[in-house]
Amino acid sequence: MTKLLQSEDNIIIGKIGKARGLDGTLKIIPLTDFEGRFDSLTEISVGGKIFQVEKVQHIGGEIFIKFENVDSREVAKTLTNKFLTVPRADAAPLDDGEFYTFDIIGCEVFDGDKNFGKVENVLKTGSNDVFQVVGETEILIPALKAVIKKIDVANKKILVDSSKLEEI
Repeated sequence: MTKLLQSEDNIIIGKIGKARGLDGTLKIIPLTDFEGRFDSLTEISVGGKIFQVEKVQHIGGEIFIKFENVDSREVAKTLTNKFLTVPRADAAPLDDGEFYTFDIIGCEVFDGDKNFGKVENVLKTGSNDVFQVVGETEILIPALKAVIKKIDVANKKILVDSSKLEEI
């Protein structure tokens, strides 16, 4: 699994896959829960360079983007595997109690004074997210209200009730 990193000012929303066709169109691997956000893009940073978006297409459940001045398969291939980022200020708004995965990663996990380590990854299981926490040992903590007592992204801390882990 790829670990995603971004600066404080930018967030990763996708990764460029293979070139499609001969005109420079690229497949996009979304790394966001808000896939519709690609539809309104006019510009985006790719590997730290700003590109103007010419066209976004949804074909067979997949997303494809055509950038201005990327007019051949050869040029498009140079962008493969680069991350698409947008300014953090452009992040989709969240409801109360919702958090971005990139805000959870790096948080230290505590039960009282016991420090379990830091969240290294957030696994999407379908029913609920699971925090992969690495410290002295690696543990998996389900992101359930019964287990997670408080998430403080500003201070990079998550408080849990580890006694509930035995019940799950």
